[in-house]
Amino acid sequence: MNDRMKCHRYDDVINRQHPTSKKHPRMSNMNRAAQFAPFAALTGYEESIEETARLTDRRIELSEYEIEELNTKLSFIQEHIKERPEVTITYFQPDERKEGGKYITVTGKVRRIDDVYKVLIFEGEKIIKIDTVLKIIIRNYCPKNIDICPT
Repeated sequence: MNDRMKCHRYDDVINRQHPTSKKHPRMSNMNRAAQFAPFAALTGYEESIEETARLTDRRIELSEYEIEELNTKLSFIQEHIKERPEVTITYFQPDERKEGGKYITVTGKVRRIDDVYKVLIFEGEKIIKIDTVLKIIIRNYCPKNIDICPT
């Protein structure tokens, strides 16, 4: 074929009107565009990868000495509960989706210690399970076995 034939190859159909079906209506541009929308073959795969990559902390097991120290501080808080002692508590919050969790530190005034449910209840209704507590710092607290304490 020469170059002239290549240029006029479709001259017989190029200017014809597009055929319209009598059985099927023309598809709107919106529906045509939807055919070419991206397709996610692995729905949820990205979320699964992100969840696997998310790190959690292991729960620290306390020694008998540390448990005794926490119990002493809880007793002090109970004895002074009417004064609403201000404390800073670090506790373990288990992860809902996988093994482990994270440590959270909160500061507030303890309103009540519930011995039945074993929880600390703060002003503002924050509730912490006693068995998740890692560390308690009581403002202006001085253990009985120390003669001089900072104020």
